[in-house]
Amino acid sequence: MTGMTRSGKTDIGILLILADQEFVRELREYVTSQGFDDQGRSDGFVLRTLHDGPTTISRLADRLVITKQGAGQIADDMERRGYLERLPDPSDARARLLHLTARGEAALAAARRFHQTYERRLRKRLGDAAVDTFRDVLTEMAGEAQVSTPHFRALMF
Repeated sequence: MTGMTRSGKTDIGILLILADQEFVRELREYVTSQGFDDQGRSDGFVLRTLHDGPTTISRLADRLVITKQGAGQIADDMERRGYLERLPDPSDARARLLHLTARGEAALAAARRFHQTYERRLRKRLGDAAVDTFRDVLTEMAGEAQVSTPHFRALMF
């Protein structure tokens, strides 16, 4: 059988993919129910990055590990949808800083509520020890060094 190990259990990689897809499906369903039915794939990362404070396109590109052009396109789209705005940089008249709008803050708050509710649901169903172990396993799989990078630290609550 495809996706099965020799022991007859589903391959852990397949389970990770399926779990991620289900998590994202539920997240999108929730944020849609909260009035954010136009969320793009990268929006959550941008919202969390800008929550730390205004930033430039160049710094956003570095944080997202994409090109400046890619970050600019994402910012243009999110600005068009009302999640962020560009304002003059008070320390450099030539530069413009990306800021979250009230809609961007509200979308981020909705996503964070979902994340917290999801974890509480897991803890209720599986227990604290199981969820803590699961977090440790995921951290090990991702690599502590990876989880500790400034790029991902910016995404934490």
